[in-house]
Amino acid sequence: MSGMVFQVRERARGNVTTPMMLWAVVMAVVIFIREAHRGPQTGALWAGVIATALLGIYLGWRRRGAAVFIAPIVSWLFAWLPLWIAAMIHDGFIKGLFVGLFLVTIGWIGIGFLEFFGLGIVTFVVRSFRGSSNSSGPDVIIFGPDGR
Repeated sequence: MSGMVFQVRERARGNVTTPMMLWAVVMAVVIFIREAHRGPQTGALWAGVIATALLGIYLGWRRRGAAVFIAPIVSWLFAWLPLWIAAMIHDGFIKGLFVGLFLVTIGWIGIGFLEFFGLGIVTFVVRSFRGSSNSSGPDVIIFGPDGR
């Protein structure tokens, strides 16, 4: 009896882990500054908008639009503790515990939606300008038992 091996492998077009992590760190700092009311507010907001646009351009250029769905979750993972600490700095320890809990649970729905919306629009626009992929090869290659 002859053995048959099937190997199915799909290769991603580009890794988005490092850019998404950098973006999440920038967004955590921006959210901290906005909530703690420390430093220039307008500069922090623009830094967040520019970082989101740059990640959206990268995702659109690499045709990795599905990462737009994961990015707000990654951002939340990086920002929930700094956001809670910022709420305690701004509102005091006891009140900040409750305000921070609200922000990291209910408030994050709004924050995540804004991140998703901004990334999605930029990614879609860049991907539509870049055009379709020029992969001329077939999607599936089948090798028969005689090697053809």
